[in-house]
Amino acid sequence: MLFQDVIFWLLAAVGVAAALGVVLLRDIFRAALLLVVVFLTIAGHFFLLAAEFVGVVQVLIYAGAISILIIFALMLTQNVQQGNLPNRLQIPAVMISVLLLTVLAAVFMDTDWRLLSDLPGPLGAGLVDVAFRDTTFSLAKLLLESYALAFAAAAVLLLASIIGALSLVRER
Repeated sequence: MLFQDVIFWLLAAVGVAAALGVVLLRDIFRAALLLVVVFLTIAGHFFLLAAEFVGVVQVLIYAGAISILIIFALMLTQNVQQGNLPNRLQIPAVMISVLLLTVLAAVFMDTDWRLLSDLPGPLGAGLVDVAFRDTTFSLAKLLLESYALAFAAAAVLLLASIIGALSLVRER
């Protein structure tokens, strides 16, 4: 067994265990912390796939910003100790989840995955290597040249949300 296989299975086991903890724990704060672990294991899988840029974005955006926003929202909530109380929507949510899992499993089983490598274009095997060769450079160039205004607007929006959250927390 290769070292990468061991790392893959270790990340997969930790990710699945943490995801189960997110769903099953009654303490919302600990569930949010386990969600950070899930995000980090997903980033680890991206690094194993040689998609370093997507892995770094996963760490920065999801494991960093989104998780901090969730934890910050929990800190502003009054009764976090009570946990997630059961309600009347629990049974329909389980039924919808089981139905969605059944549909996804049926689609997965019916798809002939071997045909994807024969397709011409971006999904074909010949162009996959070309498409992913200079991904980091291409994405950086797009962010800093073509989409610089949108990138700056997102930064200003995040700054405004942080300032708004801090103004809510400060004592009156």
